[in-house]
Amino acid sequence: MPKIGIVGLPNVGKSTLFNALTRSHRAQVANFPFCTIKPNVGIVNVPDTRLGTLSELMKSKIVVPTTIEFVDIAGLVKGASEGEGLGNQFLSHIRKVDAIVQVVRCFENTEIHHVAGAVDPVRDIETISTELVLADLAFLQKREGKLKARIPKQEVELHLLEKLIQHLDKGHPASSLKPLKEEKPFLDALCLLTSKPTLFACNVHEEDLAGQGNLAEASFLQSVKAYVARGSCTETIAISVQIESELSELSLTEAGEFLAGLGVEDSGVKQLIRTAYDNLLGLRTYFTTGPKETHAWTIHDGDRAPAAAGIIHSDLERGFIAAEVVSYEDFIQLGSWAQARTAGCLRVEGRKYMVRDGDVIEFRFNV
Repeated sequence: MPKIGIVGLPNVGKSTLFNALTRSHRAQVANFPFCTIKPNVGIVNVPDTRLGTLSELMKSKIVVPTTIEFVDIAGLVKGASEGEGLGNQFLSHIRKVDAIVQVVRCFENTEIHHVAGAVDPVRDIETISTELVLADLAFLQKREGKLKARIPKQEVELHLLEKLIQHLDKGHPASSLKPLKEEKPFLDALCLLTSKPTLFACNVHEEDLAGQGNLAEASFLQSVKAYVARGSCTETIAISVQIESELSELSLTEAGEFLAGLGVEDSGVKQLIRTAYDNLLGLRTYFTTGPKETHAWTIHDGDRAPAAAGIIHSDLERGFIAAEVVSYEDFIQLGSWAQARTAGCLRVEGRKYMVRDGDVIEFRFNV
């Protein structure tokens, strides 16, 4: 299952966001640094209205959404790469995730302590980025030393390490280095902290979010967007963690009414999950459906039909014959597999077919 780490400085709203994402109180929340020590882990459903529409149409008894795992990681501070604030332990937790959501505080509140003494979101982003770069540098230099001692030497990986060390030494993340084709497998295997796709979750004051019209003019949020526009390989989303915490206590109907009262169209948590799923992780969803079950399945963008079948069961990939495919839009409009076949909207695709987001599929296989 894909894993996303929630990181940031202490007291920026990481654990509160985690609780809102998981609709739980698993993560302790307190107004002091390092309230979280051990990472909190929660599995979150990916919001997708198509799943409910399909299941209602087919009168499915079981509905299974796609899911991703969020990991609430303790706050990092300046010097984390050298062990400050248990930094080495916390950085090791980040190494295990597939992508990063960095929570950035973008509001003033004298009652909430800031470890740097004042709110400056760009400075905070650069503090975290520097620590990740320094941790990667230390890791790479250690690995380079070991590889140079080996006989025979692995020249391709050594050359990559040299380039990476020079690149990181200039303050650039590994994600901005373009490896040669033969170097990419080695780069992927390193699992570098700065190679992970990142999303900045700008934690704005609830009044700023509720005002909506003034949101883009908020100086803190504007500074983060300007920073990203200067070339950072990431995305930005504005979210009021306090509002999301309150929404997580309400039913779906009550939450909708609460948001409508604020003049906000949708939950920031939903937007964050979808952005992380679609853009950060590059994931797509296809569906299988029938009276027994409607199931959403997660694949990577560009996956071919046999690999998509293998997500259900390895036997389907091993014995793959063909995929019967209809787009979600056509399936909903026509109402059934039979009608899709009659209308000529059902296609039979082979092994080279790249599964598209929203495809409704039945697999033919023989084991």
